Amino acid sequence: MPELELSAAGRPQKNSADTLRAPLFTTLVSQLRGDKRAVILDLGAPRAGTIAFCSRFPCRLDIADLAPDIEALNSEQDSAELARLAEAVLPEARKESADVVLCWDLLNYLRRPALTALMQRVAARSHTGTLVHFLIVYSNSSMPARPGAFSPVFSADSQADEDLRLVNVPATDEECTAPGYTPETLGRCLRGYRMERAMLLSNGMQEFLFRV
Repeated sequence: MPELELSAAGRPQKNSADTLRAPLFTTLVSQLRGDKRAVILDLGAPRAGTIAFCSRFPCRLDIADLAPDIEALNSEQDSAELARLAEAVLPEARKESADVVLCWDLLNYLRRPALTALMQRVAARSHTGTLVHFLIVYSNSSMPARPGAFSPVFSADSQADEDLRLVNVPATDEECTAPGYTPETLGRCLRGYRMERAMLLSNGMQEFLFRV
């Protein structure tokens, strides 16, 4: 079995779940298969499903659990302090660069200055070619008031890539206004990245792969 190194800090999550087919996530996962060790930076909360899934691959999994820090990032007005805070909310930097970054739906909850500052610090921990995956609320004008908790699972008894799904455990039933980030807005915020692919999903979210 591949060896998984884990860096994480746990927080409890709620339990009712929705399942989503995410083709670009499946594309990303296909690049983890093989003997080459990968470094995965997960900006979401620690999830048993994600840890179990990543244990299939030779990788190190660093978990940021960004959601509790979103308000502080959005509230900071000073650019230098925002950059410092964005660095502080990420796991301790190591010598190895990230190969894959999992943002889930978290970028929807960051205002543009915070989004830019955070992803600049992520880019600093990455290398040319690092893949960044995220989900943006696109067709709907509202979204849950707090980020969900995502983890990958295979459907039924299949372990084939085409049967891979994302399970989202909502954090709340309350809603807030979605920022409606367009690909153009994301491109301006994600300096040093380029969009690889985008797909509109059945739940009205747009799935993105960006590359450093």
